[in-house]
Amino acid sequence: MSIPNLLSTFPSAHDLRALIELAKSEDLGASGDDVTSRLLVQPGTSGVATIVQKGVGISCGLPIVEMVCRAYDERLRVEQIPGFHLEIIEGRLNEQRLMPLIRVRGPLESLLSAERVILNFLQRLSGIATMTNRYVRRVEGTGARIYDTRKTLPGHRLLEKYAVRAGGGFNHRMGLYDGLLVKDNHIAHVPLRQLAGFLDGIVKRSRAEAPGRFVEVEVDRLDQLREVVKVDGIDVILLDNMDCPRMEDAVGVRNNAGRKGSVALEASGGVTLETLRSIAQTGVERIAVGAITHSAPALDIGLDLDEG
Repeated sequence: MSIPNLLSTFPSAHDLRALIELAKSEDLGASGDDVTSRLLVQPGTSGVATIVQKGVGISCGLPIVEMVCRAYDERLRVEQIPGFHLEIIEGRLNEQRLMPLIRVRGPLESLLSAERVILNFLQRLSGIATMTNRYVRRVEGTGARIYDTRKTLPGHRLLEKYAVRAGGGFNHRMGLYDGLLVKDNHIAHVPLRQLAGFLDGIVKRSRAEAPGRFVEVEVDRLDQLREVVKVDGIDVILLDNMDCPRMEDAVGVRNNAGRKGSVALEASGGVTLETLRSIAQTGVERIAVGAITHSAPALDIGLDLDEG
C-alpha cells in the first residue's frame, strides 16, 4: 500500500505550519526565549546534529523536520545522510537498534531550541506507525485489514492517520463530516421491527446529498444485523463488542442474506494483539483499533550533536 505524501494529507501547508507554531509557542512562551540555550551557547556558534532511531520500528514524520527547523530559524538546514534517502527510510521498518535518519546543520542555539518539538513529532508518529504495523502483521493471511478510529490527539488527527498508513493500516473516516456512521445512540429510539425502514430512509437521504458518501451502521446484536442487511446502500456494518462466536454467526447472517462482497463487516471493541488473530479468522473484513493511535508508545528517537 502506498504511503501518501505527508504534506498532501493537510488541506494546506498553512494548517501544518499552524500546528508547528503552536508547539513552538507552548515551549518558548510569550517571550520566545530558550533561557538555557541562550545562556550556555556562545553567539555565532554552529552545530551539526544527527537524528537517530534507537529502537526497532518504523520511522515516520521525517518530512516535517524541515518545516520545524524553518519555524525556528531559516538558517537551519536538513541534510540527508548518504544511503539513507528520505523516500526510502520514511515508513520503512528498521530492525537495527541504531539507525541514523537525517542531519540538521545550523546555528546551535536554534538547533537546540527546536530539538524537543522535532522529536515530539517524530517519536509520536513513529510510535503510531510501529504499533499499527504490529497489528497489521498479526492479521497477515486472513483477509482482514486494520483500520484506525477518531481516537486521536486533538489537532494531530491528519498526522496520526498518515502514520497509520505508514504502518500499513487503513484510514476510517477523517471526522464527522466525511462519512455517515449510524451508532447505537442514534437509533436507540427505533423499535427493532422498524429499524430497516428507518435506516432505508436515512441512507436514501445521504445518497441524495452525496452519492459517494461512505455509509456505516453499528449493531451489537444479531437480530439488529438481520434487519440492517435488508437495507440497500450500506457499505459497512460495525459489529460492536461481539465475541468471536457471535462474529462468526454475523458473517453467516451477512453471507446468507446475499450481501457478501457488497457489505463489509467491521469488528470493534475489545481488540488487542492477543485477541486480534482470532477476530480476523471469523471472516470479518475490517478491524477497527483505537489503540494504534490513543495508546501507541513513542518510538525511541534522539537528536545527537556531532562532536567537534
